[in-house]
Amino acid sequence: MIKKALWIGIALSVFACLPAASVRADDWTKETKITFSQPVDIAGHVLVAGTYMFKMADANDRHVVQIFTADGKKVLATVMTIPDYRLKATNQTVIKFREVPAGSPEAVRAWFYPGRTIGEEFIYPKLRARELAKASKVVVPAHEVADINDDKALVAARIVAVTPEDKEVPVTAAIQTTRVAPVATVARNEPVELPKTASTLPVVIGVGFMSLIAAFGLIAYGRRRSAVPVL
Repeated sequence: MIKKALWIGIALSVFACLPAASVRADDWTKETKITFSQPVDIAGHVLVAGTYMFKMADANDRHVVQIFTADGKKVLATVMTIPDYRLKATNQTVIKFREVPAGSPEAVRAWFYPGRTIGEEFIYPKLRARELAKASKVVVPAHEVADINDDKALVAARIVAVTPEDKEVPVTAAIQTTRVAPVATVARNEPVELPKTASTLPVVIGVGFMSLIAAFGLIAYGRRRSAVPVL
């Protein structure tokens, strides 16, 4: 009985710590599975209809997104991004598209992770950026890397903004790349109005520690009884 109570307490205490660690890992990589019903263009990489896994990569403070197969085993593309902003966060993944020339695959403009107002705006090769800027009548971030599969060249590439008039300007002069005011975020996959996950975790932790205290108390009591001489 005493050993059973002890193990229950340990199990509950460890279990209570698992959800928080899992959420931190997801928030770090922003791992997300996204399904497209038709071919799409992402930073010059054309993906056929299907499901893909998106993850953030670590590359010296630059925004880098890696696109994997659905099972996460193979990297299909490594692309550069700049920060994008929206006023209100949602509890779902948000994908924004650009207007494209007739007959061209849909071009993904930005990806927002659930619960975030800061997203990733994809940087296109300059030739494609010119087409998109002309079609959408807005500036498009661009780079001059000839081989879009050269990850090292992409990370070091100079980023510019292409205007609808086919002019190049500094990206910071045409696109907001820094946050100008504090932006509120909410925890991933939690309702904005009532974050239920936060309310149950303290209870689980409390029960776990109470079980541990009770188990150690029973052990001490048993040892005390065994130490009393029989008259």
